[in-house]
Amino acid sequence: MTDRLPHTGRSDARDNRARILDAARTVFGEEGLSAPMREVARHAGVGPATLYRHFPTKQALIGETFAEQRRACHAVVRDALADSDPWHGFRSLVERICELHAHSRGFADAFMAAFPEAMDFAADRERTSRAVAELARRAHETDQLRPGFVVDDLILMLMAHRGVQDLPRADRLTASRRFAAYVIEAFRAAPEMGAPAPLPLAPRLQLAHSPSTP
Repeated sequence: MTDRLPHTGRSDARDNRARILDAARTVFGEEGLSAPMREVARHAGVGPATLYRHFPTKQALIGETFAEQRRACHAVVRDALADSDPWHGFRSLVERICELHAHSRGFADAFMAAFPEAMDFAADRERTSRAVAELARRAHETDQLRPGFVVDDLILMLMAHRGVQDLPRADRLTASRRFAAYVIEAFRAAPEMGAPAPLPLAPRLQLAHSPSTP
């Protein structure tokens, strides 16, 4: 009996940790990083003491929660820089970064420094900024990117893209892809590059209506 206790304890701890991370992805993904730790604990079905035993700080929980998205972001940058076509690499970076942000409000918050405690993401932002600057330099040399583009334009675009998170979950990715397509077309050198690419499907969206007055 005593031989099984340590193993059982470790197994319970692993299960609790997995439940906490699953809950954090859901809670932070939907509510953003302002969601309280107690909400993550409640969603995971564990007590606050258990949560803090695994993740003593919110920063530690955020870093682990979005580790997969951070690795995906690194891959996006690596693939874009390795692309032999500068414009295609630039376009794919914009599309894939938008898609990562559309999937999770929390990841978008951390990446855009909306939650200052998420310091681990500073290196990701710097890496992406350097990649955009290099891709822009290459695309300018081939006359594929419009003159005057600067890295801050991409930051402005991502700030506007955060509005996608206010849509129903089912519509976010569709809206994100269409938004990215419009932005890419705005960044594209014209008219030398020919006809624009077809747009992705548009989501079925409605403006909110004010309550009717009697």
